[in-house]
Parts: sequence; structure tokens; C-alpha cells
Amino acid sequence: MTTFVYPGSFDPVTNGHLDIINRASKICDKLIVVVSVNITKSPVFTVEERIEMLKLAIGDRKNIEVTSFSGLLVDFMKKVNAKTIIKGLRAVSDFESEMQMALLNRNLDNDIDTLFMMTSIENSFLSSSAVRELAAFGGKIDDLVPECIADIIYKKLRK
Repeated sequence: MTTFVYPGSFDPVTNGHLDIINRASKICDKLIVVVSVNITKSPVFTVEERIEMLKLAIGDRKNIEVTSFSGLLVDFMKKVNAKTIIKGLRAVSDFESEMQMALLNRNLDNDIDTLFMMTSIENSFLSSSAVRELAAFGGKIDDLVPECIADIIYKKLRK
């Protein structure tokens, strides 16, 4: 059974993330979407809120699991017996930092591979930070995030 892991902050999940989730879930038996606790970031949404939004956006998909972790990704990979990390890329600028992380992970565990997936062109400009800023100022985010979570984002950010 092939298990892939798609880590990210998902603060909040966007249609770009969902695009990668949908496509990655078709090429593995099991996809684990992991909300990572990154000590270098200050997320707006709690881990629990991000997990809940992901679950709402994904729906009842048998081969997709949503969870969280703190620590080294390679340790999580060993725990769930996965060998492939999925990383979404929007532009060439994303590649440099993602390649560095992929090489670091490979250095820590030579059995771990990273598979890069380009997002679809309609999501290439999209980021969670852009969604947060738009929502905070009352901008329209309905086309940028799964419809089922837009109100959750608005409520949190319009305070």
C-alpha cells in the first residue's frame, strides 16, 4: 500500500491546496494531509480549526486522512510508514525553498522522496496569506477557498 504525506500549515486551506489534495489522492492508496506545527510561523487559526476546515473541504473521502504533527517530518513519515512527501508548487520561486527542504529530508532519511506537483494555473497566484488579508478587509474569497469554509474564515478574520 502506498502512503503519501502532504504537509502544510493550511492557514487556511485554499482551493490551491485542495487541487493538490485531489490530484495526489488519485496516485496513492492513502494520502495523509498533515497540519504541521511550524515554530517559525504564527498561524491565525488553531491546529484544531485548520484540521476541521480541511475535513469539511475534503468531505468523506476514504483514502484521505487529516491529522497534525509537531517535530521533524521524517519522524512522522516513519511513524505512518510513508516514503513519499507531496509538495505543491505555485511558481519557480516556491521551488528553491521546497527543494532545500526535500534535500534536508532526504539527508535525514535516504528512503524519503519528495514529489512536487504544480498547482493548476487558476490557483497559481493563490496563497493562504492572501486569503487571510482579503477576508480581514472584507474582500471576496468565495472563489479562493472551498465554499463550505468561507464563512468560518470571514468570522475569524473580521473581528
